[in-house]
Amino acid sequence: MIRRIRCTFFIAATLIPAVCALCGCSSQKESEPQPTVTVQVATAEKKAIQSKVTADAILYPRDQAAIVPRINAPVKKFYVDKGSHVHAGQLLAELENTDLQGAVTENAGGYQQAEAAYQTAVEKAQQDAAVAKEEFDQQKKVYESRQALYKQGAVSAKDVAEAQIALTQAQGQYEAAQKQYDLKAAEGQLNAAKGKNASAAAQLSYTRIVSPINGVVTERPFYPGETAPSGSPVLTVMDLSQVIARAHVAQQEAAELKVGDEAKISVPDQDLNIPGKVSLVSPALDPNSTTVEVWVQAANPQGKLKAGSSVRVSIVSETVPDAMVVPITALLTSSEGTSVITLDSSNTPHKQSVKVGIRNDADTQILEGLKEGDRVVTVGAFELDKEDEAVLAKTKIQVEPSKPAAGGGGEKE
Repeated sequence: MIRRIRCTFFIAATLIPAVCALCGCSSQKESEPQPTVTVQVATAEKKAIQSKVTADAILYPRDQAAIVPRINAPVKKFYVDKGSHVHAGQLLAELENTDLQGAVTENAGGYQQAEAAYQTAVEKAQQDAAVAKEEFDQQKKVYESRQALYKQGAVSAKDVAEAQIALTQAQGQYEAAQKQYDLKAAEGQLNAAKGKNASAAAQLSYTRIVSPINGVVTERPFYPGETAPSGSPVLTVMDLSQVIARAHVAQQEAAELKVGDEAKISVPDQDLNIPGKVSLVSPALDPNSTTVEVWVQAANPQGKLKAGSSVRVSIVSETVPDAMVVPITALLTSSEGTSVITLDSSNTPHKQSVKVGIRNDADTQILEGLKEGDRVVTVGAFELDKEDEAVLAKTKIQVEPSKPAAGGGGEKE
């Protein structure tokens, strides 16, 4: 009897804690609260998206002329001021030129004398050649006549020989007259005088400073009476009707750009966006920064953009007009790839792998993994990504209204 009681007590002592433990676990599981995460969501939608390359840049005029005089002389007079609008060929300034005007007059006289001497030499040579030819023709007729008479026995052989000698002398004089008519020496003197005259006229023309381009005078560093140092410009003219923003971008981004791409130029701290286009993508790297220089050209009709200003360029490298788009904040990147957190109709979260295309500062294109109307988590996605599927299935999601994104949408100015 005692053994049976001990055995019963042992079994009870063994089973009761186990049952209690089992009941306790069940109670604990039933009372364990579900994790709650507050998130914001967005809907996958089809719309246009643009991939853009942005970079800092410096503004330059489309065309610029720093006008350096070709001779050293004091400034006689300026006809424009700083800020004056000028056109190509307009007279901007004159240098002192009294001595050069005298040289032009002197060389013009020398050229006229050389020209007159050349004309006289031509006329004399023509006259001498004509007289010599006439004498030659006459002696030739005499000789031929005496030959005929000699055959008839009317004249002697001596008469024929004398006529032949006279013909030979006339022929020599005629050939000499023809050589004189070459006039190479006279032509050389005339050309030398002509060159001196042209050189003097060119020197005088250099004292007239004219604008080579249409534009605005941006620099006039000297006053009348001053002489600009050799190599220094007396005036600078810029064509600011068009400006060029020169930026340096990374090689990978530059590979996406081409001449003609749409772009915009913006000025920091100003509500100013000027449309433009890519006019140059350098074929070579900058040796110092290993970047590629890219030019964006834009119209500047009101002169709001100033040369030398620091600006920012935004270049559209690619446009997809009908893309599946979600906010870029929904993307989760790991060693396993790119994914998003989606919510089904009961707000249960799921991890979904996606394949992305082009992107900008606000949105990204989804190539695979989502369909139109799917809801993706934006704010709160990172916290949910830390959990495995089992925990996600038990996570309670509280969706709060999304706040308007600054500058959101498919395009960003």
